Amino acid sequence: MTSHPLPYRATATQACAWLAQQTGTPWTLARLLEQGGLPYVWLDYSDAWAELFHDGVTRYAAPVVFIGDKQHLATGAEDVWLRFTRDSSNISIELKAPGLRVPVDGLHFQERDLLRLLKELQHPQPAEPEAGADNAAPFVLPSALKGLGREQILIAFAGVGKVDLDKGMASGVGIFGDDGARVRKNSRGGKNSHLWHPVTLAFGLHDVHRVPMAHLKKAFATQPLLREWKADWLESLRLLGE
Repeated sequence: MTSHPLPYRATATQACAWLAQQTGTPWTLARLLEQGGLPYVWLDYSDAWAELFHDGVTRYAAPVVFIGDKQHLATGAEDVWLRFTRDSSNISIELKAPGLRVPVDGLHFQERDLLRLLKELQHPQPAEPEAGADNAAPFVLPSALKGLGREQILIAFAGVGKVDLDKGMASGVGIFGDDGARVRKNSRGGKNSHLWHPVTLAFGLHDVHRVPMAHLKKAFATQPLLREWKADWLESLRLLGE
């Protein structure tokens, strides 16, 4: 049997091979991301993205923290798409649209993160049940969740801020454009048939329309319609340091 040592910085292939050896089950990049693996990608200094580099830094490993960027990777994309990340001083930053795309060959996982992930898999901690959440859905990648319809979004985010959400969705564009909050059309068709990813939409409401984060956190904590997306929301907040 071939032994797969774990490098300090492991490529996706090396990380999956090592995890498969340790767990006895096959691993893919999509599964690694679903289980909470945090990928990094090497960025070289450029004038276009100077705000990411501080104090003479010319190259650093930027974390892929945004759930939408992880979803892009999970589909088998040939590049890394960064719309949110942390700069070289570890400060959360939103990149100007449409974001930064870099080759996927710079993608890697850190040894310490993979060791921690393996420990969590081998010694899972029992989750504390939430009141009324006996049937809460488990965490899945956003690609497995279809999205919410227009009426559901209006109910879920009612009163979060002074933004005409109904008008914005009616335009069929969405906060981050066609590759963002609007995930696909509902199979039923019709004028208002688009489906929307609530986590991406929430971050857009905060970053573009300055909707208070406290209002959005309350929506995900209290709205039954957002229950399926609560794990994605909390993970994104944690990774962005919110």
